[in-house]
Amino acid sequence: MSTRTLAVVSAGLAVPSSTRLLADRLTTATVDALRERGVTTTVEVVELRQRARDLADNLVTGFAGEALRGAVDTVVGADGLIAVTPIFSASYSGLFKTFFDVLDRDALTGKPVLLGATAGTARHSLALEHAMRPLFAYLRATVAPTAVFAASEDWAGGEVGSPALTGRVHRAAGELADLVAGRPPAAPADPFADPATSFEDLLRGSGA
Repeated sequence: MSTRTLAVVSAGLAVPSSTRLLADRLTTATVDALRERGVTTTVEVVELRQRARDLADNLVTGFAGEALRGAVDTVVGADGLIAVTPIFSASYSGLFKTFFDVLDRDALTGKPVLLGATAGTARHSLALEHAMRPLFAYLRATVAPTAVFAASEDWAGGEVGSPALTGRVHRAAGELADLVAGRPPAAPADPFADPATSFEDLLRGSGA
């Protein structure tokens, strides 16, 4: 069996978080789907709540600290990505957007991505299509056709979720597994290949 690495980005703010719960459901289903395709999976989770201060510091200094750089390298070096955010005001959260702003604009080119989102009501479900999918299209990622939205009512029966949600999770996981299994393993990231700040900017000072 071959091996792939799956990065999971969760932008939930609460503990426990329905966003993290959906991310975990998608991860488990994707790992199972990859196993069925003869692929073993290593999973690395990036919990953005834990990197909120690091992201704010990066915005004002232009430098990614060690912890944030580790999170970025996890995502950039993975063979596939599951990205899940809560929806606020009909769009992804500011924390979610800030993390993807940190990435180099070419970092996700061609990377298989599965999108997920959570909110209080199903009225926000279109945010997957009018906000999240355009963001990852701009980043030139290869996004799975099925994106998964979970409203509060989807968890009414507990953490297992509704049958409809389970069906969406397994369909999306299968699509991501097909994309990941069909690509060669990602090459290890070179931490010196593309520094966040150029030497010239360091000399003259950079600002925005």
